[in-house]
Amino acid sequence: MENILDNTVKSIEMPDRKAEQKARERWSCIAKPLHSMGLLEEMIVQLAGITGDAFPVIKKRALAVFCADNGVVREGVTQTGSEVTAIVARNFLKGKTTSCIMSRCVGMDVYPFDFGMNVDTEVPRLYKIAKGTGNIAEKPAMTRQQALQAVENGIRIAQRFSQEGYQIAAAGEMGIGNTTTSTAMACVLLGKRPEEITGRGAGLSSEGLARKIRAIGKAIDINRPDASDPLDVLGKVGGFDLAGMTGFYLGCAACRLPVILDGYISCVAALAASILCPAAKEYMLVSHGSSEPGTGAVLEALGKKSPIQAGMFVGEGTGAAALLALLDMTLDVYREMSTFSEISMENYTEQS
Repeated sequence: MENILDNTVKSIEMPDRKAEQKARERWSCIAKPLHSMGLLEEMIVQLAGITGDAFPVIKKRALAVFCADNGVVREGVTQTGSEVTAIVARNFLKGKTTSCIMSRCVGMDVYPFDFGMNVDTEVPRLYKIAKGTGNIAEKPAMTRQQALQAVENGIRIAQRFSQEGYQIAAAGEMGIGNTTTSTAMACVLLGKRPEEITGRGAGLSSEGLARKIRAIGKAIDINRPDASDPLDVLGKVGGFDLAGMTGFYLGCAACRLPVILDGYISCVAALAASILCPAAKEYMLVSHGSSEPGTGAVLEALGKKSPIQAGMFVGEGTGAAALLALLDMTLDVYREMSTFSEISMENYTEQS
């Protein structure tokens, strides 16, 4: 019997290549050196293909923040306790988080969702799976059914955004311990050793980093996740936030809604989504290169490059907000700048 996930994956189509070509032609006739805005030009072309419009509009924008707690915190892999997840989650409702403030600057609506926090708060719980995951250093994070439920709930949020007329979306996360779960997933999906790509997260000491590496290695050894099966990886060493984002990316692709990846954690979820459906990558825009050491390997696996290199590692969707500011400026150049013919100047040509 097919489920929401299966139907969503089957419905994802490739972008409109004709609209992409029209956007490339527009860039080539604008009176500036060819390709001189680099990755930002490529993103406008990508937006054209996603929307089917050579002059894409992304004025109505939404950020979904996936909030969840992780049992692996009990292994001493974080500087703070799990109680911080709920504190920050409540601040999303007050508009007081870093991403809320940055999102206001670019006109992006912020929606926090409780996918699995240890405590119930005022944050919407419609999509909540359970109160925190299991400690992956001892047992699976969740059941396969819970992983599927979280993925499908993420799809539902994307569908909701599309129905409400949003023209671009972004995913952020809040969950103490989720650089540990995301790195465990990255190790499995990329075939890396924990010591190769494990970072300090939100400021671990060297001793804390060593504990984190041991916990990730133990989690993989105990749970033996199947790298060819992202649902198995999510269920055994992931988190409710990661599973929700995985579904969200697939849902956005199915709705032809461009979606911005934030930092390392969201990119790991995007990698899981891309394994479930390679075409979903066509709908993803990368914002920044996180300072987490596994970021480069994950982006390489996605076939993506990050236009922003600022050493950021806040999470929450902050990188997505920063990219929107750049996209707004780039779209203005794309729409408003004179063409070569309008200023009676000979076009630049491709040089071999």
